[in-house]
Amino acid sequence: MCGIAGLIHRGKSSNVGSELQLMLQALKHRGPDSTGYALYAENDGKNFIMRFKVGENVGEGSTSVNEDSSVYDKRKKLVDNMLGELGAKVTKEDRLTPYSFRYEMEFNDDLMEFSKKIESIESVEILSIGKSLELIKDLGDAAAVSERYGLGDVKGTHAIGHARMATESGVDIKSAHPFWGYPFSDVSVVHNGQLTNYWNNRRVLENKGMRFMSECDSELIAVYLAEKMRNGATLEEGMKDSLTGLDGVFTYFVATKDSLGMAKDTMAAKPLVLYESDDLVAMGSEEIAIRSILPQEIDTYDPFDGEVKVWQI
Repeated sequence: MCGIAGLIHRGKSSNVGSELQLMLQALKHRGPDSTGYALYAENDGKNFIMRFKVGENVGEGSTSVNEDSSVYDKRKKLVDNMLGELGAKVTKEDRLTPYSFRYEMEFNDDLMEFSKKIESIESVEILSIGKSLELIKDLGDAAAVSERYGLGDVKGTHAIGHARMATESGVDIKSAHPFWGYPFSDVSVVHNGQLTNYWNNRRVLENKGMRFMSECDSELIAVYLAEKMRNGATLEEGMKDSLTGLDGVFTYFVATKDSLGMAKDTMAAKPLVLYESDDLVAMGSEEIAIRSILPQEIDTYDPFDGEVKVWQI
């Protein structure tokens, strides 16, 4: 089932953290297992922001919390050592939970090789790298995740998010959306639907050197688009190609540092409602998500089957 939401302010910034939280909380009934945010925030744009985790959410009250915390500390130290070896200079460090970190860093070399080295450390996963992207995902509903990570005051231009009901893989952070468009900075994807050619596509992409961190079929979309862009396609070209390259029923959103896009498969089986004005585009699996931030009388519409749209900030 799942619920997806996205918005983009064209020409200005807004409190996208709070707005997306309201939209995703309105879709809680579609996916109570985990919630993810991809926020394009007002950062200075000088350094990379890397969000990563060194383990999973073991849950409050678990008898393994203390033991796991010590393991988390050891893995974090290994990450720090690897960053030094790679020539990355960390300028700011935040520990958001025992297992989740946000680093600001200076780095000027290849992101793919960098990411492979960091993720060669056991149980370490990079959630995102970007100069504006802040990707956060964890177990719980939108309000709980927002409070845990302090997202209510995040200002920016656009955002996408996901409320997940686990149907194709486990209830864990690595299977939660959004997915980072590895190895590109500031690219994220959320999806509602089911892909029927996941394993065939995955094997082809892995043979081309692409990386998968979960067995969630939705991750395929991020990897599929990344491989297209890696070979010279624009984001919109990759999205249009996905309509025939991906089998199944799907609606997905993809965001970059300065744009927001949506694609709907040719059967149009998965719902999507869209509102568009000169200043704001907002969309979600149900109109209730849009109404949570626009309670006044508005006109919405359903995109056509096989439609791809991209908006710029």
